[in-house]
Amino acid sequence: MEKDPFKEYLRESEPDKAHKGYAWSTAIGLQAVDGLKPSKYLIDTAIQNIEGKITMKEAQSLIDSYYEKRPVHL
Repeated sequence: MEKDPFKEYLRESEPDKAHKGYAWSTAIGLQAVDGLKPSKYLIDTAIQNIEGKITMKEAQSLIDSYYEKRPVHL
């Protein structure tokens, strides 16, 4: 991942946004250790969660559904 799309949220004055941004950034960073890159869909969904537009449960459901419909590329 070239640019951290969550960097701006880590500097947020709103603690909830900063916390969510940190959690998403950490999760994606851990995936990068295995050479995995997040899709634009995952990043967009994460940002919706950080912005408070959807809950974490909704984000997980959307992401699970998205990846269930796509073939696994190993």
